[in-house]
Amino acid sequence: MIRAMDSAGPISAEVIPPHLSAIRRHFEISLYFLLLTGVLTLVCTGKLDLISILLLPFAMLFKGYRWWRGKGPEISNRLATRLTIAYLIFFPFDLWIVSRMLVAGAQNPALYGALIAAVHLMLFAILVRLFSATTTRDYLFLTLMAFASMLAAAILTVDTMFLAFFFVFMGLAVSTFVGLEMWWSAQGAVTRPVETGTSAARRLHGALSITSAGIALGSLVVGAVIFLILPRVSGGYMSGFNLQPTLVSGFSDDVEIGEIGQIKQSSAVVMRVTVDGGLPITHGVHWRGVALTQFDGKRWFNDPHEQATLNASEAGEWFNINSRNDDAPKPGLPMHYKVLLEPIGSTVLFFADEVESVRGRFNGESGGTAFRQRRTYLLKDFTGSLFNPYHSYARMEYEANSLMPIAPPAAVRKAGSNYPDAIRESYLQVPTLDARIPELARQIVARKENPYDQARAMEEYLRSHYGYTLDLGGTLPSDPLAYFLFQRRAGHCEYFASAMTIMLRTLGIPARYINGFQTGEYNDVAGDLVVRASDAHSWVEAYFPGFGWLTFDPTPAGESKPAGMFSLLSHYVDWFELQWSEWVINYDFMHQIAVAQNLGRASRDWAERIRTEFSSARRRATDRLKLWQLELSHSSSDRTGVFVIFGVVAVAVLLLRPEVRRRLAVLWRTRVLPDRVMTPHLATLQYREMLRVLARGGIRKTPHQTPMEFASSLPDGNLAAPVFEMTSIYQAARYGGKPADPQHASSLIDRIHNFLRSR
Repeated sequence: MIRAMDSAGPISAEVIPPHLSAIRRHFEISLYFLLLTGVLTLVCTGKLDLISILLLPFAMLFKGYRWWRGKGPEISNRLATRLTIAYLIFFPFDLWIVSRMLVAGAQNPALYGALIAAVHLMLFAILVRLFSATTTRDYLFLTLMAFASMLAAAILTVDTMFLAFFFVFMGLAVSTFVGLEMWWSAQGAVTRPVETGTSAARRLHGALSITSAGIALGSLVVGAVIFLILPRVSGGYMSGFNLQPTLVSGFSDDVEIGEIGQIKQSSAVVMRVTVDGGLPITHGVHWRGVALTQFDGKRWFNDPHEQATLNASEAGEWFNINSRNDDAPKPGLPMHYKVLLEPIGSTVLFFADEVESVRGRFNGESGGTAFRQRRTYLLKDFTGSLFNPYHSYARMEYEANSLMPIAPPAAVRKAGSNYPDAIRESYLQVPTLDARIPELARQIVARKENPYDQARAMEEYLRSHYGYTLDLGGTLPSDPLAYFLFQRRAGHCEYFASAMTIMLRTLGIPARYINGFQTGEYNDVAGDLVVRASDAHSWVEAYFPGFGWLTFDPTPAGESKPAGMFSLLSHYVDWFELQWSEWVINYDFMHQIAVAQNLGRASRDWAERIRTEFSSARRRATDRLKLWQLELSHSSSDRTGVFVIFGVVAVAVLLLRPEVRRRLAVLWRTRVLPDRVMTPHLATLQYREMLRVLARGGIRKTPHQTPMEFASSLPDGNLAAPVFEMTSIYQAARYGGKPADPQHASSLIDRIHNFLRSR
């Protein structure tokens, strides 16, 4: 047997005997999976090199297979020592050369390279010790290395994947240390240890597993409470520190045809947008990034120019943008939204059409702190595009107000072609073109008499005569536009936008090329738009005097994939990631104030509701008891048996007839104890009650009718009005979560009932 502590106190390094007890078996299993979880957490950060990503899991699985087959250490202690000395000699080379090469392009390559080199050293130590472990000291060292792996992963990522691994790691850590403590305590015991494979060993494993899970869950709950209430200071001097950004897109002032086609192959999330008003407001919205004006036949770019500096106003730190070129107010639909932008390879900010004002944390520091060190400002170029001078190495959150232009076609047709000189100079440039391109442009607009109709004709022609594809294959041809228009006749958005922009310019219509994103996918769980790299898009803006720049999108719609189970599951994952970023990663003192206010408000509301409901229920119960007592006192003794029989029959009907139980449930929820807030379940009960009342009056809803179709089919206006209003309340409460008054809904049902009785 081995001893946990010798006379001097340190852990004994005696060799572990070959026979196994159930306690030691439990400890070794927990330790192995603890190490495996730590290594997989590091691998899943995506910040390690390819060799580490492939080698580590393979080595861990190979060791697990060997260990399961009862094999001993693969390398001796002497060889392990020599390998360690050799790696220490190699470590400076890894620190100054190898790791620096792996992190080229990071925000802080020296510091990030040092971290990666330290991770390499730690992983090498784990593998060497794992394949040579023979003593209790080796096992304790591996346990500490598992914790070091999780700490390194916490530095490298803040993703929700780490949270999932962390939950597993907590349970395994408790199980490992419980097993280790029991194993040490059992050394030198007089009683015979529990052997593996017996029923007692299985009960022991089950008890230890349940205990470990309970302790881990309790620790997480207590830790969550401490996290919520512990005073937090968002200093700002560390919040901008990020070792390596995840660059998911490539927007700049220099875009070569074909780049967006590569970006669209990725499903990585670029940003999440929450719009006031929800999905109806966002129909057809494009998230505008950068406008490009110059084209050399293969590449869109902007000539070097000085950008204007925008400073935030003192009140609320709003940047007043007002990108319109004229002072006359333009009709439009106001739109307010919030953007959570992931790290991207550009300083471009994305907005909906014409942004009026914006505010956010653009300097990489947390808001609401007295330790602000960097002045916040934005840059705006001559096209109205906005840029953040502090590179987007971390997630950025901002909110904005935009004006969605409303341009009546009849008015735009009269805009004419009297363009300002600045517009002509910047937006009519055309490179050397294939002669067929301007000829095709003239053929498309031959029957159109004004620039607006010509632009719409051009847009419709490209949509209907050319196909959409991301598979262009081969190298970029010498003349991409001619190849697209006259040979391939298919392409992605860059080709469509480039072709329309250039052909409009050949007709003398100022136009520019826009890079950004499409609307994105609406997540009905989180209530936001999830914009992915695959939503990267290019379109066209054409200029019309008096109306400014109007959007044209000549790209035909691609194939839409039906929403399946995994698509719906991804909505919950996106919602969880949004909440993780908002309430964990960006959790600060202001969030604590919001949580405290919400908890206080909720507790007061619940206490008041419970008190009111209890008082009302007690009053109603007292009144009913008095009424029953009065009725019984006036009843003669010969009716007692009749009442007893009637009660027995009523109870039997209640137990045997489901429709009776449902009817009583409706009466209880709507008449006896009505809710103060309309819930989806209560709305369903009241809608069914309305259908029952109508059916008794001879009006029945057919199965193929939707609720609104049924309400609209009623010919009598006096009856259709309350039915339509009740149907609207039902649909808004059940599918939209809209607040409503249950008492008002009950009054509508009474109104329908009285009307049918009078008829």
